Amino acid sequence: MPINITMPALSPTMEEGTLAKWLVKEGDTVKSGMIIAEIETDKATMEVEAVDEGKVGKLVVPAGTEGVKVNAVIAVLLEEGESAGDVKALAAAPAKAEPAAAPKAATSVPAPSPTLVTPAKAGAQTSVAVMERPGGVRIMASPLARRIAANKGIDLKALKGSGPHGRIIRRDVENAKPGAAQPAPGGAPMTADGLILPQILDDRVYAPDTYDLKPLDGMRKTVAKRLTQSFMQVPHFPLNIDIQLDNLLESRAAINAAAPKDVKISVNDLLIKAAALALIDEPDCNASYTDKGIAYHRHANISVAVAVEGGLITPVIFKAEGKGLAEISEEMKDLANRARERKLKPQEYMGGTFSISNLGMFGVRSFASIINPPEGMILSVGAGEKRAVVDEAGAIVARTVMSVTLTCDHRVIGGAEGAKWLAAFKRYVETPEAMLL
Repeated sequence: MPINITMPALSPTMEEGTLAKWLVKEGDTVKSGMIIAEIETDKATMEVEAVDEGKVGKLVVPAGTEGVKVNAVIAVLLEEGESAGDVKALAAAPAKAEPAAAPKAATSVPAPSPTLVTPAKAGAQTSVAVMERPGGVRIMASPLARRIAANKGIDLKALKGSGPHGRIIRRDVENAKPGAAQPAPGGAPMTADGLILPQILDDRVYAPDTYDLKPLDGMRKTVAKRLTQSFMQVPHFPLNIDIQLDNLLESRAAINAAAPKDVKISVNDLLIKAAALALIDEPDCNASYTDKGIAYHRHANISVAVAVEGGLITPVIFKAEGKGLAEISEEMKDLANRARERKLKPQEYMGGTFSISNLGMFGVRSFASIINPPEGMILSVGAGEKRAVVDEAGAIVARTVMSVTLTCDHRVIGGAEGAKWLAAFKRYVETPEAMLL
């Protein structure tokens, strides 16, 4: 019987992806292990290998389709002796599905407050929206019809739909006479679906010719979701400290002068090493919060924030406490280059125990980052700059000083623990020879 090929889960957190490219066409023969498609996840573009053998009977999801859910059928393979006629009802449909009527169950569930219900298979322009308000008034209308009605000030409750199952569609709204707009409580703007949202990006807030709208890609959606959850759900606090860099800069220059031509150690490489050693010195800080307890990690896996188009990604230097500077430098360059090309594998950007975000190269003096769950801490590194400092003899001298901010998950890290880690980190940065011990 035909074999369904489904959208694979390419990482533990993947819920949907973009089918970027098909490398086969209908009628092609596929063998196990053959690369058949490219899938774009929130972090990378990855190749998909065939598990079974057969002939491609149907490509269910076209190339370029976004928002394809994990486990949705994307293609069908035919086994020996089968033909395209054997391809029967499929278990899933692509993101741009045919118009579908609202499920009966969705139109019969009472709601005490405004609720929007959309069918699972509906597309962006053909979905049926069912809104219920207090009093039991139900309205079935397409999202496009709602937007036009909101802009023209038309009350959808006064219209009779001519679409399937009596839903209100575009022509019903366009043929209706404009009426008084339904005011939102307190003067707040309403969305096209009748929901109050003061900050909605809408024609009543911004004129349509005053901005360019760029759709969210998978990475931006995931970054927004994860960081919002982190900021709202993780009780965090910052700790700030200034660190003198003069000795580290001198040591870096000496190291690079003695290193082979293809090795060049950066300040960030030294900070990665210092952070890893500080985590080993203060194991209470190398921890993550879980519902079952606090996980204390045996190795310092340092995530490093890398800016890429559409967001950021944090490739991981695993077991950084045991790696030399040359190895850290080479590994970091490779990870950063492939991160910008979105060629990282999930295991290369997951599993970190601590993060570093460095904006010093942009001249940022000080900032605080949002924790990258499930890690317990993240270090924000500012620019090194000349400042007036009072030395041990009481004289005012010029020193290269860097401000850093450590953001801690208070469920795992207390103020004293965070301060101890910062003291250890400062010791390694200000006396880099201590990294050799």
